[in-house]
Amino acid sequence: MRAPSFRDRALVVRTHDFGEADRVVVLLTRGNGLVRCVAKGVRRTRSRFGSRLQPFVELDVQLYPGRNLHSITGADTVAYHGAGLIEDYTRYTCACAVLESAERLAVAESGDDPWLFDASAATLGRLRTAPDPTVELDSFLLRAMGHAGWAPSLFDCAQCGRPGPHHAFHPAAGGAVCGTCRPPGAATPDEAVLRLMWWLTHGSWAAVDEARASSERSGDGMFTDFAGQAHQLVRAHLQWHLEHRVRSLDLLDQG
Repeated sequence: MRAPSFRDRALVVRTHDFGEADRVVVLLTRGNGLVRCVAKGVRRTRSRFGSRLQPFVELDVQLYPGRNLHSITGADTVAYHGAGLIEDYTRYTCACAVLESAERLAVAESGDDPWLFDASAATLGRLRTAPDPTVELDSFLLRAMGHAGWAPSLFDCAQCGRPGPHHAFHPAAGGAVCGTCRPPGAATPDEAVLRLMWWLTHGSWAAVDEARASSERSGDGMFTDFAGQAHQLVRAHLQWHLEHRVRSLDLLDQG
């Protein structure tokens, strides 16, 4: 007996054409994790919901389980996050990085944990107006890594537990490390960089905004420099643990 159809909230992660009129859609759902589906006939001009099945659209979908692919039998738009994203290269690539990273992280997630969906949808919404979209992206990635169980240590030494702050960082070592535990090739970030990463991990946006404003008042450009260093550390830590490059992050850094 086949399983009954069900409804769920979903974000379109990616799509590709299938056959003459169908489309394969990868969804990050709130209650069922990552779901691969086929939307039959949506490339025909008379499709009822084909235009809704695109990245940055939050949907309420009706799904019918299949052996290899679920079937999408209905899709209603809950929110469209594309406005404000697709017109701006940095915001667009940050949003793509959220979806691509969420897809990679969802592979190890249980289907009944809504955290990754909720965090992804909320971040897409904030990216539309965030003063620094890359900082917003890094906050999402740090929190998502923490939820997955491999957030970087940012104060105590990741190897021996010696209290920090420390001035070395290496993804394979677990993040910040003391001088004794420091492996070859470790980065040497300023203490303020790791502090910024800690703020982003814990959602301390008042501290982030004050640091940005202070740097703007003085005109020293230090916040931009520290944020750039933090981004490279977040990227390195994410890709080391995923064991896979996130192509959207490569495009972001090329922009």
